[in-house]
Amino acid sequence: MEGFIKLSTLLIVCMLVSAPMAEAAISCGAVASNLGQCINYLTRGGFVPRGCCSGVQRLHSMARTTRDRQQACRCIQGAARALGSRLNPGRAARLPGACRVRISYPISARTNCNK
Repeated sequence: MEGFIKLSTLLIVCMLVSAPMAEAAISCGAVASNLGQCINYLTRGGFVPRGCCSGVQRLHSMARTTRDRQQACRCIQGAARALGSRLNPGRAARLPGACRVRISYPISARTNCNK
């Protein structure tokens, strides 16, 4: 039940963030659905679930344009704010590598999504 509440919160935040940016190809709902299985790892640790990595890889392949990547970044940052202090920044930063996805920017709350 707690996981459902977290995922619901994440989806709501993503929808609110995505409303003014409807022209981007990636929605915050898509980001949330692809990363939903990562929440327990990002907040509690342990092993990265296979479904989490599948979602990371799908999201990476969806984000083809700069606009897509910027939108995904904003959605991720909104979700990170919603998780607050429960989110482990180190695990978030290591997630792409753990899932064997190479990205050219750091996963961090300080990442400038406009660049």
